[in-house]
Amino acid sequence: MTTHDVFFTIIGFICASSALLSVTTKQLVHAALWLMVALTALSGCYLVLGAELVALVNLLIYVGAIVVLVLFALMLTRAPIGRSHEHDTGLAQRAASMVLCAATTALLAAVLISGLGNDAVKVSAGSTHALSVQIFSSWVWPFELLSLLLVAALVGALAVSRMPTPAMRRDESGDSE
Repeated sequence: MTTHDVFFTIIGFICASSALLSVTTKQLVHAALWLMVALTALSGCYLVLGAELVALVNLLIYVGAIVVLVLFALMLTRAPIGRSHEHDTGLAQRAASMVLCAATTALLAAVLISGLGNDAVKVSAGSTHALSVQIFSSWVWPFELLSLLLVAALVGALAVSRMPTPAMRRDESGDSE
């Protein structure tokens, strides 16, 4: 067992346990924060495997953008942040979902084990330099347009969230019924 194997095992355990905590916690903000830990640990797994570009992209896009967007959406929608008894599921539904999750995991493991077997698989993804030249030459404008679209959506969401509601308008006008 090499040092890379030990690091990969430790980081993989952190990733799997934080992902499990992300889907089992009852606090919505805590779930988003555990998701951030899981995605950061996944970037660490990519680093150990030698895929620096994938690790950086995962860190920038998922941790830096998606989780922040989830937290931003939680703040804008004024969703209940604490525990909500309205959204709790019963024990039978939890047990059925655990059985379905275990069956899906077993099926995926069977497919991967039978597909790969004991053979070592050598993956050649090309060089990072060739990929970065491709991204930053022909694909730079679609990425820039997408970033402008996301900024416009965030500004629009902020503007909509600041609009007065009918209850606020009634309070401001002094009408008390």
